[in-house]
Amino acid sequence: MPNILVAAAGLIKEFQLDGRRIEVLRGVDLALEAGEMVAIVGPSGAGKSTLLHILGLLEAPTGGRLQFEGRDPAGLSHRERARIRLERIGFVFQFHHLLPEFTALENVIMPALIRGEPCRDCRERGVELLTRVGLASRLDHKPGELSGGEQQRVAFARALINKPALILADEPTGNLDLAASEMLRDLLWEVCRSREATLVIITHNETLVSGAARVLKMVDGRFTNPG
Repeated sequence: MPNILVAAAGLIKEFQLDGRRIEVLRGVDLALEAGEMVAIVGPSGAGKSTLLHILGLLEAPTGGRLQFEGRDPAGLSHRERARIRLERIGFVFQFHHLLPEFTALENVIMPALIRGEPCRDCRERGVELLTRVGLASRLDHKPGELSGGEQQRVAFARALINKPALILADEPTGNLDLAASEMLRDLLWEVCRSREATLVIITHNETLVSGAARVLKMVDGRFTNPG
């Protein structure tokens, strides 16, 4: 029997804009198994990022049903959903969202500290992750002292610090050169294999697409090749 981490059925997401109803997702079905790597491709405005936000419990669907590890987030409190995001989900978005007053290492370990882990353990794991993404010499640099690609690598390390069960990545290599893209690709694949983490990635990077177990195409709020 497959170990289903996330199950979505008939997801609908609507927004109101200038008195008009905008339907962004139009009945999306998706089941994600533990350790599975899924790439989502499609044109801009197709609903890909909105779907990631719903899978990551950042937004609620207008209709349909979502289950995360067998639980319906709609029945959970705001605090419970926040705890799931902190402990079970890692986010890598197009914009790094680093805290400018903290160093690279401090940004990376922040989620683990919030979780309540000992500072020494957090620092050791943070140093290891930043080393693996090629930033061993930049631990004490603040975001303003890093290039855009380096900031994205810091955000990537931060997403992995709590050993998430689900990694959601929205164009994670968009600001990276080829060598850095390949480094992060290899790290993603290793994390998924070794920890049975599930990866959902929105990307136009052919290397990332080719490594996915499934490639789903989204057009106009629907998957054109569900499965």
